[in-house]
Amino acid sequence: MRAVVQRVTESSVTVDGTITGAVSKGLMVLLGVADDDTESDAKYIADKVVGLRIFEDADEKMNLSVKDVDGQILAVSQFTLMGDVRKGKRPSFTKAARPEEANRLYRAFIELVREQDVHVEEGVFQADMLVKIHNDGPVTILLDSKKTF
Repeated sequence: MRAVVQRVTESSVTVDGTITGAVSKGLMVLLGVADDDTESDAKYIADKVVGLRIFEDADEKMNLSVKDVDGQILAVSQFTLMGDVRKGKRPSFTKAARPEEANRLYRAFIELVREQDVHVEEGVFQADMLVKIHNDGPVTILLDSKKTF
C-alpha cells in the first residue's frame, strides 16, 4: 500500500460538480492499493498517517500529529500510485489491486483512522475526481507499507 500524505490548510474533492469531501487544517492522503496488500498494510499506513509528526509546535518544529492539532484527513483512493514506469514511459498497473479488493482495503484504512478519533472525509471510489490541495509548507511524505525497513 502506498500513500502520498500532504499537510494542507484546506483540501477538497469534487465529483460531477459536487464537493464530496472537504477538510480545513489537516492531511490530504492519496492512497494506492497493491494486489498483494492485506489488512496489515492498511493498519500500518493508518497508524503512520495518524502518528506523523509533521505539524509545527510552539517552537516551529515539526513535532505534532494530526490528532495533536485537531486536524482532519481527506482520503482519496488513487490506483495510479501503483503505476510502474521502470520499463518505458507508459505506466503499467498490473500490480494494482482489483477494484473490489482495493475498495475493501481503502475502506479499512478509513475505518482504522476513524477508530483513532480522527475525522475523515472521502473521495468517491473509482470516480473521476477533481482534487484541490492547498499544500502547507509544502510538506509531502511518501509512505509504502512494503518498505518498512
